[in-house]
Amino acid sequence: MDQAALEAIERITTRTRQVYDTIAVDPLTPLLGAEISGLDLSKKPTPEQEKEVKDAFLTHHVLVFRDQNLTPDDHKRFAGLFGALHPVALPIEGSDPYILEISANKESRWGAGDGWHVDGSAEAEPSLGSMLYITRVPEAGSGGDTLFANMHLAYDMLSPSMKTFLEGLTALHNGALPWLRRGQTPPARYDVPSNEHPLVVRHPETGRKLLYVNNPYMSQITQLSRAESTAVLDLLYSHVARTPLLHCRVRWQPNTLVFWDNRCVQHHAVWDYYPHGRYGRRVAIDGTRPQA
Repeated sequence: MDQAALEAIERITTRTRQVYDTIAVDPLTPLLGAEISGLDLSKKPTPEQEKEVKDAFLTHHVLVFRDQNLTPDDHKRFAGLFGALHPVALPIEGSDPYILEISANKESRWGAGDGWHVDGSAEAEPSLGSMLYITRVPEAGSGGDTLFANMHLAYDMLSPSMKTFLEGLTALHNGALPWLRRGQTPPARYDVPSNEHPLVVRHPETGRKLLYVNNPYMSQITQLSRAESTAVLDLLYSHVARTPLLHCRVRWQPNTLVFWDNRCVQHHAVWDYYPHGRYGRRVAIDGTRPQA
């Protein structure tokens, strides 16, 4: 690991030692994630609590709230503190257009979110973040954890030469790829998004650089041949998946809400609990276009 990466890790660990007055913040790892306690999300937070939750979100990127009893309106109200709600891409007729039901059981062919990814990167303005509220978990010992990866640190750990090479490169993101790679076609009612985003972007609130790659949706680096693009992207995907220092793990319990920053975090909902089931609701928040 080069000196720049070591200095970045030291800066991150220094920030995670911040003291909070109205909430308790217990880091999951020194570099990513925290459990938040002392807050009932079914009630409107005080201005001081709201500020501290927002500060913790920018510091830890993944926040875990245990033992929450939330109605759909509670869920949406809390998400609304961070911005306008992001509509579901393929809403079910008659359902709430801002709530996506996340469900898997013995009838499922795959689990939603299995594999490292960012939500909706093919959109012109991907979501700021997602709040997933799980109410039913697999039987004890049956798995179902979600992994997260810090994409600020993923960038920091690259060599100076690789950082220089990636600067200025862009990639095509195609919303149809997850279907096509399963041998399917997108639903006719799906307005398939397709957009080009930089590989290195800055967080819109903190200005910190991060690696913006997304295996399920990215088709090719625009400035490279297909063979060159595949080689570079495979290297970057492997870096995210195979570098444990980037990761934290959330073990779900009933009535847990997890809020992650979709702008600088990848996640992987491990589908290792078949034939058992899991159920929850997800609400997302509007974001902005990724900028270099």
